[in-house]
Amino acid sequence: MSKAPIAKRVPHSFTRHGVTIADPYAWLRDPSYPNVTEADVLDYLKAENAYFEAEMKPHQDLIDTIFAEMKGRIKDDESSVPQKDGDYVYWSAFDAGGQYPKWYRRLAKGGPDIVILDEPEMAKDHEFFRLGGHAVSPDGRLLAYAVDTNGSERYVLKVRDLDTGMDLPDVIENWRYGLVWAADSKSFLYTDADENWRSKTVWHHKLGEMQSADRIVYQESELEFSVSVGLTQSRAFAAISTGDSDTNEVRLIPTSDFTAEPVLISPRKPDRLYDVDEREGTLYIRVNDTHVNFRIVTAPVSAPGTWTELIAGDEHHYLLSLTSFENLLVIEERIDGLSQIRLRDYADGKDRYISFKEASYVAGLGNNPEYKVDRLRLSYQSMVTPSTVYDYHLADARLETLKVREIPSGYDASQYVTERLMAPARDGVMVPISIVYRKDFKKDGSGFLHIYAYGAYGFAYPPNFSANRLSLLDRGFACAIAHIRGGDDLGYRWYLDGKLDKRTNTFNDFVDVTRFLIDQGYAKAGHVTAAGGSAGGELMGAIVNQAPSLYGAVAAHVPFVDVLNTMLDDTLPLTPGEWSQWGNPITDKKAFDYIRSYSPYDNVTAQDYPALLITGGLNDPRVTYWEPAKWAAKLRATKTDNNTLLMKINMGAGHGGKSGRYTSLQESAEEYAFMLTQMGAVQPTIAPVSLT
Repeated sequence: MSKAPIAKRVPHSFTRHGVTIADPYAWLRDPSYPNVTEADVLDYLKAENAYFEAEMKPHQDLIDTIFAEMKGRIKDDESSVPQKDGDYVYWSAFDAGGQYPKWYRRLAKGGPDIVILDEPEMAKDHEFFRLGGHAVSPDGRLLAYAVDTNGSERYVLKVRDLDTGMDLPDVIENWRYGLVWAADSKSFLYTDADENWRSKTVWHHKLGEMQSADRIVYQESELEFSVSVGLTQSRAFAAISTGDSDTNEVRLIPTSDFTAEPVLISPRKPDRLYDVDEREGTLYIRVNDTHVNFRIVTAPVSAPGTWTELIAGDEHHYLLSLTSFENLLVIEERIDGLSQIRLRDYADGKDRYISFKEASYVAGLGNNPEYKVDRLRLSYQSMVTPSTVYDYHLADARLETLKVREIPSGYDASQYVTERLMAPARDGVMVPISIVYRKDFKKDGSGFLHIYAYGAYGFAYPPNFSANRLSLLDRGFACAIAHIRGGDDLGYRWYLDGKLDKRTNTFNDFVDVTRFLIDQGYAKAGHVTAAGGSAGGELMGAIVNQAPSLYGAVAAHVPFVDVLNTMLDDTLPLTPGEWSQWGNPITDKKAFDYIRSYSPYDNVTAQDYPALLITGGLNDPRVTYWEPAKWAAKLRATKTDNNTLLMKINMGAGHGGKSGRYTSLQESAEEYAFMLTQMGAVQPTIAPVSLT
């Protein structure tokens, strides 16, 4: 039997607000980060990886079986639905068995298919590869694209001449998620990552010039704020937004003249968020100034601060986004938590909604690049319905099915049942649950339950379809999504009620949902597995501290578990911008005490814990590798049980794990094998549904 590595303890402490905290695993943070070169640190991480491999090796047959199941549900030559943008139609497709797609286009009037980006060729010499984004110039001749080859999310952006297939000399280092072409296709705006991996500046790059010659268009000075750049649907303006998760402001600059002074829509005000689109000289603005669930106002481009209300805020209608096409306004919203798409006529102000048949689903706008439309590309799925692409024809209110995700190994939706339940939290609030199980699942406590959630940043975990999930459902599991506070599942207030000094609502909701489902007979205590990543990994750390006996196995991916130390370190990439989420423990003793009361790493105690699988990425700029490493080390030294504790650090990847569609599946198969072996549920309770 392999022996678990034991991290050394090195005396270290700090004092803040009169409180001294010992942290004997602080040495696991390499002082030269983001370069990790310390031998002791690397040796420990490698020892943990070796232990992971040794412990999982006896289960390799199961891992291979689950991987084969998951791979069998993926179409080898999967492709996207082509979409017209100007003179061309664009799409992506995998070669049979390929890890990465190729990107294509052809003339809309007909012609040969042309490969504009060959990801397999670009990735062939790299352990990790990710295409960060790409944008075709307005004249259709150039393609800007960005690549990350180590998971650090510091992309290199290049420009390709699509007529010759050759890259221009232009190279942008440290590009970060944002690019808008000028109308004449001779320059573009972009944002980059500074030395602290923060986006503070919008740059103007002229083709043919060096990056060092790029001109600053806007620079943000507030420590907590970051900058992004986007494009209005009309393509008349670039929108420069700067802010944090609570407060922002937007400036517009015409794509016809990037030398013009950006026009401020409305100065930043604390706890006010807004976004902007433009149509024919009128701005459409979604803003939460008078109602927590946002309202929509209009303003002339010539007087952007003069607002006229178009749609008032409402407790039941949570306005998520707006898109001002030339011929109609489209609003994505949730009504009492359910996805809705509202269409508004500019002339008469009348609304209509696109209707869907299922009681619980997630639907939204897909890729709709053009300004004037006669149909809308939509995406749709539910916990039993695979992802579906529709075109909604405006003239006759007709949904045309363009593609339903194919499950090559077979899938019969009629064999599975999905429900939406409401669980009482300890403070009386009712928490929604989306759950799916096989028709033959018995609610008598004899089965297993897998539950997952996120619960942060206002991200609503959708009741989506997962082909991987079938490997659990067919082995006697019910699978549940807990729509806990911290997400915005039931509106913006639902998000506010899970952040700052209400953060522990998120953790309590998850535990209370688990207890409710146990009481309803979905599983008994100890036969529940749970999983979450990033802030959802923080959730996993909190629930195993609070109620460890409920869970038999827990997977925490890139877990944000060292919350107090991270929020005290304003040199880390995300920390200043995160204070609006968690509080600033540097200056605020109340925030310090509250974070310390729930931070998973700080609250590890001498008690029995469930089996744990912890993952991380050495190059992760979001949740640094030492957070999972320190947590695993402290758990090993403190817990009182002999349950399995495994940690795996991807040495050549970042926040999203390994790249490539099959390589990432391998990691999913490892997670499921870990869960199943801990539950003793290795064999399917019934043969997986097959239509072949």
